[in-house]
Amino acid sequence: MAKCVLTYECCCADITQDRWNKLMRKTKPCNYKKMVAKIKRDCPDMYDSIGLKYPNPYKDQCRITPTHYVLVHSAIEYFFKKNPA
Repeated sequence: MAKCVLTYECCCADITQDRWNKLMRKTKPCNYKKMVAKIKRDCPDMYDSIGLKYPNPYKDQCRITPTHYVLVHSAIEYFFKKNPA
């Protein structure tokens, strides 16, 4: 099985509504702890700048798509693109 390497793509404030709709298409719930661990491993600067070591009251709103992880933190959606390693 290929290892997934994440890259930060954008947040909801950086994109148009049309782009947001495309990124949110086909979302489903995801395992928050696993997603945060992948972000910490692949995007440590984002992990620190978002403050993922602190409790996140939005963790139940995080999603996954075939191409992205959608982290919701402080009412902002952060889009991390999945890149097969």
